[in-house]
Amino acid sequence: MEVTYAMIKPSIVKSNQVGRIIDLIERNGFEIESMKKVQFSKELAETFYQEHASKPFFGGLVAGITSGPVIALALKKDNAVADWRKLIGATNPANAEIGTIRKMYGVSLDENAVHGSDALSTADRELKLVFG
Repeated sequence: MEVTYAMIKPSIVKSNQVGRIIDLIERNGFEIESMKKVQFSKELAETFYQEHASKPFFGGLVAGITSGPVIALALKKDNAVADWRKLIGATNPANAEIGTIRKMYGVSLDENAVHGSDALSTADRELKLVFG
């Protein structure tokens, strides 16, 4: 069993659609090991997205994630990282496959509804940052 980090972003929390995404998570065989509502500080956001610090969109990532509370989740399942990435879809909702979370709930590249760790090592780092 793997554990991955998942995050429901502020735009979804603000639009009261968290339950719909939780339902999709559970219907796709994930066990929610931990879940909490978190308000990212600027410092936490910058640390969280540190690998993008030199990229032009870094400021937008930080602003987006600090714009309101998020729902942080530790999801457990065989192949959790790959299965979560498949369920959420491409980063840009316009390019995401039909039936993925980002296709259904993402608005734009900046407001793409959810985050998912891209590897077990990333998941471990992100889980420790958010859950301690």
